Amino acid sequence: MLFSEQNYRRGEYGGSIEVICGSMFSGKTEELIRRLKRAEIAKLKVEIFKPATDIRYDETAVVSHNYNSIPSTPVNSSAEILLLSADTQVIGIDEAQFFDGGLPEVCNEIANRGIRVIVAGLDMDFTGQPFGPVPALMAIAELVTKVNAVCVRCGCPAMYSYRKVASDAKILLGEKESYEPRCRFCFHVKD
Repeated sequence: MLFSEQNYRRGEYGGSIEVICGSMFSGKTEELIRRLKRAEIAKLKVEIFKPATDIRYDETAVVSHNYNSIPSTPVNSSAEILLLSADTQVIGIDEAQFFDGGLPEVCNEIANRGIRVIVAGLDMDFTGQPFGPVPALMAIAELVTKVNAVCVRCGCPAMYSYRKVASDAKILLGEKESYEPRCRFCFHVKD
């Protein structure tokens, strides 16, 4: 069946992409878990994926900083999500910034199958630059929710993830010992 606006309006193509993005400690994963649990309450078939490299709180579950969790499947690449997404109505993907550049294409393909895709991830790295595939996902999403943390220095809305430890590595898994949320002003003020 070919995609057409008429078929979409009739609900034959109900797929979509939603992106939840922001800084560290802004509640991205918390919001992802909330949306996925609501889908489960609605008795929809839900599958959740996370990068296999992210084992900070749990090897398999997606866990928020507040320790709310939901079972997930760790994967090594975005292509694995395509293979594991059959017979699913809603797909959740956490820590999207750690996935390869093929994630936007994978999400598009899944959404075009009529599946709701909800993706959470950092939109900027510790230098304040666009991070991984998240900006490209934002561009193709039907809904983008940008959440803010609270700046630990001044209390203003924080959109930056300030790295507190000395490392130039693009990816450095860590929590409050390594990162803190900061507003624009406090992020650019040198310590």
